[in-house]
Amino acid sequence: MSDQDFPAHELPEREAMEFDVVIVGAGPAGLAAAIRLKQINPDLTVVVLEKGSEVGAHILSGAVVDPSGIDALLPDWRSEDGHPFKTPVTDDQFLFLGPAGSVRLPNVLMPPLMNNHGNYIVSLGNVCRWLAEKAEGLGVEIYPGFAATEVLYNEAGAVIGVATGDMGVERNGEPGPNFTRGMELHGKYVLIGEGVRGSLAKQLILRYDLQSGREPQKYGIGLKELWEVKPENHKPGLVQHSFGWPLNMSTGGGSFLYHLEDNLVAVGFVVHLNYKNPYLYPFEEFQRFKTHPAIRSTFEGGKRLTYGARAITEGGYQSVPKLTFPGGALIGCSAGLVNVPRIKGSHNAVHSGMLAAEHVAAAIAAGRANDEVVEIENEWRSTAIGKDLKRVRNVKPLWSKLGTGLGIALGGIDMWTNQLLGFSFFGTMKHGKTDAASLEPAAKHKKIDYPKPDGVLTFDRLSSVFLSNTNHEEDQPVHLQVKDMDLQKRSELEVFAGPSTRYCPAGVYEWVEKDGEQVYVINAQNCVHCKTCDIKDPNQNINWVPPQGGEGPVYPNM
Repeated sequence: MSDQDFPAHELPEREAMEFDVVIVGAGPAGLAAAIRLKQINPDLTVVVLEKGSEVGAHILSGAVVDPSGIDALLPDWRSEDGHPFKTPVTDDQFLFLGPAGSVRLPNVLMPPLMNNHGNYIVSLGNVCRWLAEKAEGLGVEIYPGFAATEVLYNEAGAVIGVATGDMGVERNGEPGPNFTRGMELHGKYVLIGEGVRGSLAKQLILRYDLQSGREPQKYGIGLKELWEVKPENHKPGLVQHSFGWPLNMSTGGGSFLYHLEDNLVAVGFVVHLNYKNPYLYPFEEFQRFKTHPAIRSTFEGGKRLTYGARAITEGGYQSVPKLTFPGGALIGCSAGLVNVPRIKGSHNAVHSGMLAAEHVAAAIAAGRANDEVVEIENEWRSTAIGKDLKRVRNVKPLWSKLGTGLGIALGGIDMWTNQLLGFSFFGTMKHGKTDAASLEPAAKHKKIDYPKPDGVLTFDRLSSVFLSNTNHEEDQPVHLQVKDMDLQKRSELEVFAGPSTRYCPAGVYEWVEKDGEQVYVINAQNCVHCKTCDIKDPNQNINWVPPQGGEGPVYPNM
């Protein structure tokens, strides 16, 4: 089918496929939902759409995994060969970093829920690949390389399915010679597990006012590298978290080193996206972090293998939107179920997928379809998910309001009282501003001088993006949509000094002088799909939408 076969304004009807349940996103939540649906009723027809070129291609997480979700989903997994959980945690360390030294915090002071023993250091991408094999073995259809770009509704306003994006659309928006119409996938119910700041989830939250009565969602940007280190620097099972330098005490964030198998070490850095200074450069803070005396020795003589970045939901309990809408539900990070102090969300993602699957399967068994499965929304707070998030609900707002020192100290006390006494002296605190609204004009701040990369321990963004295996066809519509270019220049550049040129971890955005004018250049082919621009732009003037299917990063072992 080509543009010669029809005028651009007369596109052919999309072909449609019918399923019992349509799931968007082959992450832990989506795959757990698919598996659980088939466990309950093998006759259900279930499809999973994944925008990455393969399952796991767009998955990036630390990751130290709490196996409670996997234990519930697949109770016998430990007795099987081939599972990805090879490295149990053997040592748990917490460091406070100053400019030249560090202090290790005694483990006995840490709330019990922060203990990582019993957890596993693992590639979450490989966990998803393993779960996908389980799902397919049960008869689930998984379609990688197909981005769901549109929600389909019936006349009553209920969700009845999704459509994948058209392929072969040229940069001017017209069908090209290889144009192929997207597919419609209809279901009795649709589960949205796109991950953080998903494009369809964002539309559904707005359409059904799912955020009403909740606090604004909060986010962080997580940057990660995987290194192969010298054997003498490798300590399998070591989990090391730190906070403090290079961030100042009013800017939230932290870091991790996770020692996996085969001399591999995952190093990551998280910056909370409610930072105020538009000159802050999260990627450069990450590179600077690796030069700390307590950190750099791990990487001496080592080799950097991969790089990636991803936004993280940080709002927690009080920011979780209403999970259900007519015809479906939000699951996993689309619902914002990350436990911020633990830096863990995959266990809650699996639990949420299972919870949704159980109630959706019951609804279908009762002859229901395309209605609101309110049982999911009504029950999640009383499940392991709600209990996990409720007891840490004040850690993020305390940190944001009081800074790193006092905020973390009071957050720790609050976790102790929640765990031991079942209540908080602070009640349930509010987050206040969105992360976009937290950015302040450049006139209130000074530029930050970052050292040049040495190409051995520290690197630039473009060489890093190369290691993410990111690829986008250049002759397609730009998937980073600036709604008002004049506003971008008048405000983003002239008031805030162009923060997109710094907060983007892939060097997508540039302000370039051309014929005496500043021109906004969008290098969309560099995009690693982190969604930071969609979150942090001070005017909410950038809208991230999926590019044509299968494009973006291809993360191995991340």
